Amino acid sequence: MEKPSNLLLKVSRRLFTNLDEQEKFIDALMNPQPFSPSILWCKEKPENSPLAVETPTYWQPPFTERLYLGEKPGQHLLHQQGYFYCLDFSSVFAATTLLAIPAPVRLVFDMCAAPGGKSIFAWKALQPDLLISNEVIGKRLGMLISNLKRCQISPSAVVNRDSSIFAEMFPCSSNLVIVDAPCTGQSLLAKGEKAPGCFHPTAINKSANRQKRIIANSAKLVSPQGYLAYMTCTYSPEENEQVCEWFLERFPQFEAMEISNLAKYQSHLTTMPCYRMFPQDRLGAGAFTVLFKNTNDYENECKEVDLNTISSLYLYQNLKKRFVDC
Repeated sequence: MEKPSNLLLKVSRRLFTNLDEQEKFIDALMNPQPFSPSILWCKEKPENSPLAVETPTYWQPPFTERLYLGEKPGQHLLHQQGYFYCLDFSSVFAATTLLAIPAPVRLVFDMCAAPGGKSIFAWKALQPDLLISNEVIGKRLGMLISNLKRCQISPSAVVNRDSSIFAEMFPCSSNLVIVDAPCTGQSLLAKGEKAPGCFHPTAINKSANRQKRIIANSAKLVSPQGYLAYMTCTYSPEENEQVCEWFLERFPQFEAMEISNLAKYQSHLTTMPCYRMFPQDRLGAGAFTVLFKNTNDYENECKEVDLNTISSLYLYQNLKKRFVDC
């Protein structure tokens, strides 16, 4: 049997002091087992589900379902018709923090949106007046647009720009900014996929620096009393808790929100309210999530969103429901 690399061992020791937990974590990555698929209902779900459904967890949103192993929801006719979106249950966990955001929500901006799961979750959970999904990597735009089209997510638009451009154009404009940050993707190993070099310090530091730049730019879009959701699908503290600590030092107007339903998943690596799912929990491949609130009240530096300017950036739009300026 293949032995764990020294880099994996090092990360496991950083994550857990308990030897038994270290072994369970390593085993989950070295001997990956299939996880139950899950779906997010975009349209009203049938009274009798056409798929075999697991008992819901206590924190699980009612518009999501975790399915039995062996179910293949992506091959179902209802999937093709846009009734639901398929996603890893770890993504459901990460996005559950959004349920703590009070209505009404005018504008949601998803900064790193492809393939679209967090955007669709935010649209379903919050019913914003407008959802803008940004993806900076050109080759990922096709899948994002395809998923929003198939699931008939409206009103929505897709854009393709660096986070720094939006920070300049629309400061304080968004009630919610989602940063599902690009990361080393260590949780791919728990799914039996490859993530070469994901535990190497150089890759981790490079990823953490990129995450800091994106979250700093994204913070500038958040309106007074608005929210910023940060999440990853990786395990390294440098890409998770340490990014959040760096962020709060530089943006003290933000505070991390306690999410009572996820208290059991509180990260043991910090006192800050942030939450982790690990692959040995057997619910999903793993995720980190935190919800920040902008405690500022003043709006003197805010710019009203210029719809004509935004429209010139759209690569795709579905605006059947009119977005009305306040």
